Amino acid sequence: MTIGGEPLLLVGAGKMGGALLQGWLDRGFDPARIIVLEPDPSPQVAALCAARGVGLGMPPTPPSVLVLAVKPQMLDAVAPRLAPLAMESTLVISILAGKTIRNVSDRLPGAGAIVRAMPNLAAAIGCGITAAVADAKATPAQRRTADALLSAVGHVEWLSEESLMDAVTAVSGSGPAYVFYLAECLAKAGMESGLPADLAARLARATIEGAGALLARRPDVSPAELRESVTSPGGTTAAALAILKGEDGLEKLIAEAVAAAKRRTRELSG
Repeated sequence: MTIGGEPLLLVGAGKMGGALLQGWLDRGFDPARIIVLEPDPSPQVAALCAARGVGLGMPPTPPSVLVLAVKPQMLDAVAPRLAPLAMESTLVISILAGKTIRNVSDRLPGAGAIVRAMPNLAAAIGCGITAAVADAKATPAQRRTADALLSAVGHVEWLSEESLMDAVTAVSGSGPAYVFYLAECLAKAGMESGLPADLAARLARATIEGAGALLARRPDVSPAELRESVTSPGGTTAAALAILKGEDGLEKLIAEAVAAAKRRTRELSG
């Protein structure tokens, strides 16, 4: 995979930035074209860069692509250093949660095109889902470049309008944490039902892993249909679902959780 004559600059190599870097290298992107700007790289990132010949520090020339992967609250701090590198020919890809295209363009006014994206944690194993939206300046070639870079860590969904990004962040961006919490709760309930702690944890983990794999392998079957297929009338699963589907059950709680995450996403854009 090539991006042109100038380098790709990755700003921030934490969990998500590091996942992107690993994905690009795994997909065959030329490591000599990548430069990572990270003042305190983890031992893993430092070792990866050293082993694969990825540069660390500021690029010698303005990059073709500038990927913003720092924490959202760091945007104001890093922008003055990056602004001179953001040229009319530069594609900026931002994965800063809550930060709008306008937030980025105001701080990098020289940038030509901006793509706002929201990957999630499963990007770390190449199984992420990323939603992306491009501004009006992005050319078809730049959109293809962004798609190639983002799809290195999983599937990419392109949005028709940026206003959808807050809901995306609340559903898929934060969503893995909801699933992990479900695993916690299921294991705890197993312990309270008399299972040894280690067994309850293994059962909960394997159950969620298997259910997720089944969802992935049966895209033609809706989650509701899968649920119904394992729910016998009057059986044990039906008894449990009667609680989860109650008036104050899981559907209401998830809706309230997503709404709270969406509100916080909007607050972060300020």
